[in-house]
Amino acid sequence: MSSPRAHARWRRLNVALWVFLACAALDAAARADDAGILNAAVLDTTDGQQVYEQVCQGCHMSGAQGALGAGHFPALAKDATLASSQYMAITLLMGRRNMPAFGAKHAIGFGGPPMTLSEEQIAAVINYVRSHFGNHYTDLISAAQVRALDHGAP
Repeated sequence: MSSPRAHARWRRLNVALWVFLACAALDAAARADDAGILNAAVLDTTDGQQVYEQVCQGCHMSGAQGALGAGHFPALAKDATLASSQYMAITLLMGRRNMPAFGAKHAIGFGGPPMTLSEEQIAAVINYVRSHFGNHYTDLISAAQVRALDHGAP
């Protein structure tokens, strides 16, 4: 009979496997469909709301309340950690925990090109999230500031 600790470890591995498979399926679907919402070539906007709706809300939900299930997707609504636009930029550029990196230098594709966002798109979605969903941060981050945070940038 297995121990409770081994059972918990197995459950975590199982959840991680399902998250990986779900992400791989989304990536494959996006590449297969030229009109797919996760296809970087189609995401031709620097409007923060549109970037959020087309990229972020699939995990963080339409009201930014986050979700639990096959993974943990933290709420962005009324989130005190968003006081730092630099924190958000580094998270989007390089990824964090189970969130993928969206910076061109750090993103990894699953069987195809990765979903990436430009510095302009990253700045726009940061400014949008920080001023919506019960967040009231008024200082803006620019694409140049996002670029400067991407360590090792040319």
